[in-house]
Amino acid sequence: MENEKQVADYCHSAALTYEPLKRGLTQVFTGGGKGKTSAGIGTAVRASGRGYRVYIVYFMNQNYDSGEQEVLHCLPGVKWAAFGPGLVRHPESPTPEVKAKAGQALAEARRAMLSGDWDVVIMDEVNIVTGWGWLETRDVVQLIKDRPEHVELVLTGRLAPQEVIDAADLVTEMVKVKHPYDRGIPARRGIEY
Repeated sequence: MENEKQVADYCHSAALTYEPLKRGLTQVFTGGGKGKTSAGIGTAVRASGRGYRVYIVYFMNQNYDSGEQEVLHCLPGVKWAAFGPGLVRHPESPTPEVKAKAGQALAEARRAMLSGDWDVVIMDEVNIVTGWGWLETRDVVQLIKDRPEHVELVLTGRLAPQEVIDAADLVTEMVKVKHPYDRGIPARRGIEY
């Protein structure tokens, strides 16, 4: 019980000490290694702990059983919206519905970024959706260019187009050295999702 009171007191004090982010940047987490979404969610947790308001737009997941989505609604100041077909392999030619969902997700990210309601906007898996051609690269780059100075923008997913990399302030490439998927070990609940 004492720990719960400490958490409640801390969350209350974080909300009382909120100051808008003075300078935001654009971060990109890409590459074939594990950890891109985890880095984005880590940013959300850290920002929430400092009283920042965080909005996450999931480009691939809609009704996906993920550990992070189960807990994100518990963090103060964090909200999320999910679009997309769920986890899929690269389709040869995406349906118009799939492309429309990607467009809706991008429009939602733009709305949130420009609303003044959020300090951090995370666009999960936007890079792969763009790399697969579900979105126009120029539209994603324009969104980056339109980012208000006080908003931190985080883009995750493999296959980040070079133009997105060039437009970002910070780019981290996760490199796969070894992965259990290569040995046929499937994603594990609570670890990979």
